[in-house]
Amino acid sequence: MKPNSFIAQVASYILEHHLGSTEELTVVLPNKRAKVFLLEAIKQNTEQPIFAPNIVSVEEFVQDLAGIRSIDTIALLFEFYEVYLSLTPEQEQQTFELFSNWAKTLLQDFNEIDRYLIEPNHVFSYLKEIEAIKRWNLEPNSKTTLVDNYLLFWDKMPIYYDAFYKFLLKKGVGYQGLIYREAVENLHHYTNSFSGFLLFAGFNALNQAEEKIIQHLLAENKAKVFWDTDVTFLNDPFHDAGLFARKIKKNWSYYHSHPYEWLVDEFSKTKNINVIGTPKTVGQAKLAGHIIENISKEQPIDKIALVLGDENVLIPALNALPASVRHLNITMGYSAVNNPIQLLISRLFKMHLNAFQRSESNYVFYYKDVIEVLQNPYVEPFANAKNVADKINRNNISFIPYTKLMTLKKQSNPYFELLFQKWDVSPAIILNRITDILLTIKQLLSETEENNSIANAFVYAVFKVINKLKSYCQNHSTVTTIEGLYAIYKEVIDLAEVSFEGEPLQGLQIMGVLESRVLDFDTVIITSMNEGVFPAGKTQNSYIPLDVKRELGLPTHKEKDAIYTYHFYHLLLRAKTIYLLYNTESDGLDGGEKSRFITQLEVEKQPNHHLTHEIFNAFLPEKAHQELRIEKSPLVMKRLSEMAENGFSPSTLTTYIRNPIQFYFQRILRISEVDEVEENIAVNTLGTIIHGALEQLYRPYCNTLLHHAAIDEMLQRLNDEVVVQFKKEYKEGEISKGKNLLAFEVAKRNIYNFLQLEKKCLNDGDEVEVLFLEQNFEQLLEDERLPFPVKIKGNVDRIERRNGMLRIIDYKTGKVEQQGVSISSWDGLTQEIKHDKIIQLLCYAFMVQSVFPNEEMEVGILSFKNLKSGFMPFQIKIGKDVIANTIDSTILDEFITEIIQLLNEILNVELSFEEKIL
Repeated sequence: MKPNSFIAQVASYILEHHLGSTEELTVVLPNKRAKVFLLEAIKQNTEQPIFAPNIVSVEEFVQDLAGIRSIDTIALLFEFYEVYLSLTPEQEQQTFELFSNWAKTLLQDFNEIDRYLIEPNHVFSYLKEIEAIKRWNLEPNSKTTLVDNYLLFWDKMPIYYDAFYKFLLKKGVGYQGLIYREAVENLHHYTNSFSGFLLFAGFNALNQAEEKIIQHLLAENKAKVFWDTDVTFLNDPFHDAGLFARKIKKNWSYYHSHPYEWLVDEFSKTKNINVIGTPKTVGQAKLAGHIIENISKEQPIDKIALVLGDENVLIPALNALPASVRHLNITMGYSAVNNPIQLLISRLFKMHLNAFQRSESNYVFYYKDVIEVLQNPYVEPFANAKNVADKINRNNISFIPYTKLMTLKKQSNPYFELLFQKWDVSPAIILNRITDILLTIKQLLSETEENNSIANAFVYAVFKVINKLKSYCQNHSTVTTIEGLYAIYKEVIDLAEVSFEGEPLQGLQIMGVLESRVLDFDTVIITSMNEGVFPAGKTQNSYIPLDVKRELGLPTHKEKDAIYTYHFYHLLLRAKTIYLLYNTESDGLDGGEKSRFITQLEVEKQPNHHLTHEIFNAFLPEKAHQELRIEKSPLVMKRLSEMAENGFSPSTLTTYIRNPIQFYFQRILRISEVDEVEENIAVNTLGTIIHGALEQLYRPYCNTLLHHAAIDEMLQRLNDEVVVQFKKEYKEGEISKGKNLLAFEVAKRNIYNFLQLEKKCLNDGDEVEVLFLEQNFEQLLEDERLPFPVKIKGNVDRIERRNGMLRIIDYKTGKVEQQGVSISSWDGLTQEIKHDKIIQLLCYAFMVQSVFPNEEMEVGILSFKNLKSGFMPFQIKIGKDVIANTIDSTILDEFITEIIQLLNEILNVELSFEEKIL
């Protein structure tokens, strides 16, 4: 029976043609992952003990051929920086952070030039002439230093390349392109000394260096190549999946006299292709989990591959996997940038850097930085610091000196102290501190009963990055500050990946697109099938223009798209069932149109392909929002009875009018809002400050007639009293700068204007005696229409006797107009929230009546944003005619009738609390 996968075919060929000489055979594969599968396939197809062939990835083979070791991108940057410093006058040298911004792109171009064996001086002189032509019409006197420096950069490109190339060769290390170029140079020596046989398997797109190496080995009869090409793609001159295969078959002289191996006819066979759209990344992850749960009942889980077009789907996908998945293997490049441990380290860098820059001696933390660290999932459960966050919020501490932060934590916790301990200016000491933090997290995770394998992988990924940084700092003296270290950390972490442990031959296979090369599965689920994601969009991260790349034979977005196309169609090649998931939402970072690959499958549909389309949406209720309705249980009625006994305040009544559900949560369940730091003074806090300042200014003059000297004395005390009230209400908040300083000045100005108005009234002949300030009043409302007596209570801002008339004043820091405290009839008074100020004022009148029975009074508002209107009394108006603007027993009786109606609604067990949608 013919093997049904490419790897199995390769294993079968090895056992058939090299069984007695496997130790002399070297198999070169596109990646390391396929090695395990090939060894397993060989093991499954032989019953006798044999030596395994030497199986390597193409990168390992080329390094061995060149005799040069590959180093990572960040190490390359540091080496390049050393070369740059040696070539640049000291006064023109850039910092490493600035240098790395352009050097990364330049290194990529060096790499491409070498991989494709282009003559570097030809490329650089070409680029230099292009830039010169762009500016050929510049007059000598119109050239600027910026233009000169720009043109000088192109002049220096070949100098940088040549010096860097020689520098790396001397060290015996290099980037991929350099290694490929040197491998080609060493090719004849290698073939003369190599006595074994090479088998290249599963390749598609090759660079010029790879082509030259393989063609030379084929010509010397030292190698054989097995492609994995389907006739459908090869015979279609326009199909990108066969672009490279067609070029190789046509251009390689070897294939003029030898057969092209292997050509297969798998794509045209029967396939069930299910195209499913669902909203967002999480939706795709949940849908993938649901599909896996269903199909794992019918076939072995190790025959299923979940291929993630976007690495960001990984964590949601892991959380969405069904319980039936007991084993899985993750082989993909999951960026360390999204690692929650990395987020903690980044926040620590940010917090300590800000503290260091703010005050090196006092080391002052910003509260948001501290809260972000404390709320990290790898800090909150272990640092026992919830009380610290509560104290910061409750005391409104915006900036926290290091010494004060340590006092907020009453019980000693080594982990907490390690996180917030002052950072030294030395990068080496900082990196040691971060290492201690990571080791502490690992230890704390090991002490929990949960399975923390993913968390440990996250910790280890960052641990490796920190160790690399230690090595860089030891070998290079360019990093001397926290800022520089943080900049380099961000560069390194951008390139780092999280590696997950797993058993590649057992369980569900989760992989990225590139990791799927050479492998075949019966069922394939591919996520993120959206344009710009799969395939990736056009990116031009190069100094070499597109037309120049085409002329020189360097790869462009056309070739990169063809590589993606091959990988996609190879995933489908031997699969029987395929699920293609895409995001139906066009907006957002993970959005976009449905992938062109899906459209291509539709347009070029094979006769044996069964293609279905489905949009999968979560259940959506008919109503966007279902209003809450809460019955009044015996416990609720008991609480209402307690409230009636303790007292309903005017704000309690208006809360019910605004929204009965809000009344239920705040007053019945007594759920209060979480304390948060007011970085900028809130409106209600500003109002409290003004109320408190006026109370303290007027307090010495209660129960005496006000006079000019008293107002003048208040004006003198004004500034100090406002400061006292700010400290009392805003606690440790910063008021000496920014928006809070403006709020402080606004408070002073409001009170100053009020006192000037008071002074003017005294000048106009008013006799004013302040009787009460910020005084609590209460009165029991007993009426046969109520089920039981209800106490009405509240705090009145000010009661005075003005020109013989009793007056109740409510201060408002917001703007209020006269119409806001006027009604034309009593109908609907307690039904609409727009009457909240009237209800508040008349409740005050009812309560104060207990002290001043049967006395006519005025009750109204003084608005600090509308002081020109002065005192605005409650009025009953019909049209422009004022029917009443003082309160007597008749008006109070009418009001009490309305309040009783409202209270009966609140206290009626038959009437539920029903949400109002405002």
